[in-house]
Amino acid sequence: MKFTDGYWLLREGVTAAYPAEVLDVTESDGTLEIHAPTRPVRTRGDLLKGPVLALRAHTPMPDVIGLTLTHFTGGERRGPEFELTGSGATPQVSYDDEYATLTSGDLSVRVARGGPWHVEFLSHGRTLTSSGHKSMGIMRDATGAHHLREQLVLQVGTSVYGLGERFGPLVKNGQVVDVWQADGGTCSEQAYKNVPFYLTDAGYGVFVDHPGKVSFEVASEVVSRVQFSAETQELTYYVVHGPTPKDILRKYTALTGRPALPPAWSFGLWLSTSFTTSYDEETVTSFIEGMRERELPLSVFHFDCFWMREHHWCDFQWDARVFPDPEGMLARLKARDLRVSVWINPYIAQRSPLFAEGKALGHLLKRPDGSVWQWDLWQPGMALVDFTSPAARDWYAAKLEALLAQGVDCFKTDFGERVPLDVTWSDGSDPERMHNYYTYLYNRTVFEVLRKHRGEAEAVLFARSATAGSQQFPVHWGGDCEATYESMAESLRGGLSLGLSGFGFWSHDIGGFEGTPTPAVFKRWLAFGLLSSHSRLHGSSSYRVPWLFDEESVEVAHHFIRLKLRLMPYLYETARAAHTEGVPMMRAMVLEFPDDPGCAHLERQYMLGPDLLVAPVFSDEGDVTYYVPEGAWTHFLTGEPVTGPRWVRERHPFLSVPLLVRPGAVIPVGAVDDRPDYDHADGVTLRAYGLRPGDQTTVRVGDVTFTVVREADTLRATCSDPAAPWALAAAGHEARARAGTGSLTLGLEPS
Repeated sequence: MKFTDGYWLLREGVTAAYPAEVLDVTESDGTLEIHAPTRPVRTRGDLLKGPVLALRAHTPMPDVIGLTLTHFTGGERRGPEFELTGSGATPQVSYDDEYATLTSGDLSVRVARGGPWHVEFLSHGRTLTSSGHKSMGIMRDATGAHHLREQLVLQVGTSVYGLGERFGPLVKNGQVVDVWQADGGTCSEQAYKNVPFYLTDAGYGVFVDHPGKVSFEVASEVVSRVQFSAETQELTYYVVHGPTPKDILRKYTALTGRPALPPAWSFGLWLSTSFTTSYDEETVTSFIEGMRERELPLSVFHFDCFWMREHHWCDFQWDARVFPDPEGMLARLKARDLRVSVWINPYIAQRSPLFAEGKALGHLLKRPDGSVWQWDLWQPGMALVDFTSPAARDWYAAKLEALLAQGVDCFKTDFGERVPLDVTWSDGSDPERMHNYYTYLYNRTVFEVLRKHRGEAEAVLFARSATAGSQQFPVHWGGDCEATYESMAESLRGGLSLGLSGFGFWSHDIGGFEGTPTPAVFKRWLAFGLLSSHSRLHGSSSYRVPWLFDEESVEVAHHFIRLKLRLMPYLYETARAAHTEGVPMMRAMVLEFPDDPGCAHLERQYMLGPDLLVAPVFSDEGDVTYYVPEGAWTHFLTGEPVTGPRWVRERHPFLSVPLLVRPGAVIPVGAVDDRPDYDHADGVTLRAYGLRPGDQTTVRVGDVTFTVVREADTLRATCSDPAAPWALAAAGHEARARAGTGSLTLGLEPS
């Protein structure tokens, strides 16, 4: 939201009050309390005039410092609040006539006590960012609405990332971003997953601890600053010090929650009925049998909306007209070694039997007059479950428990974005603050059901909406994209942006959701989708089984499905890092190479884990241009070398994609290519790439640890399990060794 008219003027109807100087400083329980009048105090008469902005500096954990800005304190404090899980910190607090300083770990905030208003965040004496004259302020717009605003300086060359799953340019500089949930597809400025957190490549990130609408002006209203504002009397933001982008994500997710580790089976291919397609058990069986006949491994079958009867979403009852024996059908699918996912949403249509039940029990969201809130968008007369009520959550969960008892394994938790404001929540929450937060309660409720009945190791969702903290309930997918290369590219931008916002796992609809892709688009998207965290074939009005496009699509699917399954030893350890550290599986190049300026704006390629570079192809012809950072990289599929730093132009057939291995990497490749949930260490091959004499690399695969050392022209590897069968190979060399002992030696050609 913009408040100014250029550099000199405020917009018509806007008034502003900015901190002018520090009046006094107090210390209390490791916090700094600062009172700042909004006009210079020259005489005692100036002390009679307001407003005064109160500033509190505090720390929830080392290297994270929060500033809380407060104007009026007399209002009723209403939820919700983000659930923060900081590990605690012992800050150092000091102040003298010149500065008031709070230090947490390697991060300090320093407020100037004399002279013009100035707040700066420092690490080891270096200023990361700062807030100066007319940056922080109390703003009233033309309607009289009260906003608190902050502006933090962007130093020259700093790029800004994150703010949720956003489909525009990956670098947010120059953009206006409103953190406000919306069901807007993947082609607009709206987003399903809004997160008030941004990350920079300058050693810090910023989390605005406000679950309602936060408006960001990222080098837009003032081109040298990031501005954020919210309509509130109190606003807290945290500066998170890295120094690296990975470190920032580790600390941010330690504060807001880290992703659960999805089960290994969820990394296999998911096949959907698609949205409005006509299907019954015979159709489902034909798809599954068609995949088996073509040797296309399938892990999960998903039933989209019409597993329930039309106008009954959600009643959680199988449509008896087409599924007369759901328990038997689910048992037959389980006999094929498949997991089953079903579509749900948090809305209850008026025709659903649950509407009357939920109304009578008080579990549906109400208007201020006590009536149930309803509208006709999406489902006729639909209402929302009021997840602020523990009883409503239990009621909703019980419906899902019945499905789990039937044999369902997981849920696609669709929707959760269009949440009204003219309502009264059961727990008294502020409707504006609840609009974005609703998705957190919705997905947490479903995830906890799965955790309770399937166990921690088996719980997984396929969720569309999210906010800060929702990364704890994976997996998330990109929403409604079109069946075009342009939409494929915007989906990738959204996924990388989400990863830079603390989310470890992400997927998208292979082939696009709206419309039917051409065979070429489908084949290119297959390669991209199967080199993503999670992989799902799903569409709107048309099926996504490969043989409906052409026979080459079957071949491409076969090739990339089995490639992903062979990579599971590497991918699952990458997933484990996302779970334990908060570093995403699919990583924008800047996350791995923050010191390479060539990586700052890259948004058509990514790192899959720490060691694999993927550059999806966005053309029928196969022409692709991508950037290779410094070093001797290797094409994983062909073994051909590529030396960087440089831009590369290549043409790839449908059975190929730029998939490069980082210099010095050891990639564990599995012995199984027909399922994802196997013993990844059993028969694993360690493929070494570009290790130099003296290099040593440790690779973990499940409970087994391998150490690989290059000694002159010899590779030597040891295994923590002497009985484990495994192999060692070096890309670019014919020599190869296999053994079931605790160590291996492989001779190399002189380098």
